[in-house]
Amino acid sequence: MSVSRLPVLGLCLTGLLLVLSGCATIPAPLQGDYAASQPENPPAAAQKVRWGGQIIRVDNDAQRSCFEVLARPLDSRARPLQRDSSEGRFLACRAGFYDPAVFEAGRNITVAGTVDGSELRKVGDYEYRYPRVAADVIYLWSEQSYARDPWVYGWDPFWYRPFGPPVIMVRSHR
Repeated sequence: MSVSRLPVLGLCLTGLLLVLSGCATIPAPLQGDYAASQPENPPAAAQKVRWGGQIIRVDNDAQRSCFEVLARPLDSRARPLQRDSSEGRFLACRAGFYDPAVFEAGRNITVAGTVDGSELRKVGDYEYRYPRVAADVIYLWSEQSYARDPWVYGWDPFWYRPFGPPVIMVRSHR
C-alpha cells in the first residue's frame, strides 16, 4: 500500500467508527453518571439512579404523577430490555400531569432521578416495598414491532431469499 493512501484509509476508518458509535448513544435527557444499582437492591437515599422498565400504571394527583414500573435491565442506550423476568418494581414520581392514555400500561420508560425513600404497597395480597425515585426525567420510548425474516425463522415462498444475511425490519406504531 502506498503512503498516499494511508490518510484516506484513516479517514474512512474514523468515519466508520463515528457512524457506528452514533448508533448506540443514550438520549440526551438520560445522559450522566448514575449509581450502578437495580430496584431490587436500591442504593441509599439521595443516590442518583437511571432505571427503566414497563409501566404498570400511572397515578395522578393535584401536584404530581407517580409511575409504578416493572423494572428491566437497560441496554447500551438506556432502553429497557424485553425479558421474561424483572428486577423488582419501583415508583417514579415527577411534578406535573402525565396522561395515562399516553403513558399507558405496557409501555417502556426510563427514568433518571434521585432515590428519596420507599413506599409499602400491596401487589395482590403481598406487601411489597417499592423504592421511590424523585424523577428529573421521564423518558417514554416509542413503540416498535419487529418483522422477522422467515428465512431465519421458517420458510415462506413469498419471502424466499436464498442468499444474504437475515433482515429484521423495525416499524414504529406511531
